[in-house]
Amino acid sequence: MEDLRRLREEFTRFLMKYKFGMDAVETKVSILRQEFTHLQDYNPIEHVTSRLKSPESILRKIERKGIDPSFEAIRDEINDIAGVRIVCSFVSDVYRILDALTRQTDLGVLDVRDYIASPKPNGYKSLHAIVEVPVFLSDGPVPVRVEVQIRTIAMDFWASLEHKIYYKYDRQVPQALLEDLGTAAETAAALDATMERLHDEVSTLDVLSESVSGHAARIVPDEQVVRRLSDVRRRRGPGGSATPRE
Repeated sequence: MEDLRRLREEFTRFLMKYKFGMDAVETKVSILRQEFTHLQDYNPIEHVTSRLKSPESILRKIERKGIDPSFEAIRDEINDIAGVRIVCSFVSDVYRILDALTRQTDLGVLDVRDYIASPKPNGYKSLHAIVEVPVFLSDGPVPVRVEVQIRTIAMDFWASLEHKIYYKYDRQVPQALLEDLGTAAETAAALDATMERLHDEVSTLDVLSESVSGHAARIVPDEQVVRRLSDVRRRRGPGGSATPRE
């Protein structure tokens, strides 16, 4: 019983590191999202989700792949224990987000798989990156791997449908459905291309016209506040001290 208790605690500690790593990547994406919303031309991130593999799912993968059951081997062999999915508006945004993330010096890129440029045989498209982020615990920093998936809305919709179909048929999907999925993947790709072309033709997007609420709304100063700040700066002069009035 004592051995089982220690193993449970060790397993919990192991998964907590991945939870913290996932949270760290989500925070980075949230910061980018707010920057795009308030300071850039528009926000390319539609929504963000995350998931942590359950202990049962990890155990099934260990058994299926014949991985050594030590936590060191699990860490080295399984890269998708923690996952963050970023859904973007357009295909070009996928690469824009990947570039913004991978330029951060505290985030290491271990692997990138571009299933957009080279889709899987079944039509699946997405950009996958295995990144390593430091998690700062009480006894020091620990590097944690997180899988980041970046895709468009159309790609995400297709992948969600494909997952449901494979789950329903226990991966024994009828050939007719597989052909329909392939056609749907082509349709989704055509939709992405059309929407991006339309987007490129519209050059008057104004992020400040987007509806914002709560604390986010208070980040953007209104025109009156900006004018008052400009007046204060003009009165104070270059050094910040008040300019004597004549």
